[in-house]
Amino acid sequence: MTVKSIQPDGWAPAKGYANGMLTEGKTLHIGGQIGWNKDQVFETSDFVGQMEQTLANIVAIVEAAGGAVTDIARLTWFITDKREYLARQREVGEAYRRVMGRHFPAMSVVVVAGLIEDDALIEIEATAQVG
Repeated sequence: MTVKSIQPDGWAPAKGYANGMLTEGKTLHIGGQIGWNKDQVFETSDFVGQMEQTLANIVAIVEAAGGAVTDIARLTWFITDKREYLARQREVGEAYRRVMGRHFPAMSVVVVAGLIEDDALIEIEATAQVG
């Protein structure tokens, strides 16, 4: 099986991992994305702002592989603050729909003690079936 690394144009290179890996069968495995921009800079320390950027990063990788939001089949969210996530559900939903529309793939949310990047409040990995 042939596997192709996916890196959106203009993004800072990933170090020690791939942003996305596309298989011959057109399954796209998207490594954990966090709420920084294409230059690996956090523009906000707000949970909802980072969540929206994280989803936008996932969409950019899917599009770089030739896919669309509707090709995303699974999202696994890793969050550092359960209380904030629950308290801000309305804002989370609004930000989600701005990026993903009304496409709701299979999802899991896992609360974690921390993430590798100290400023990250959320990390999401995804799987898409492109084409």
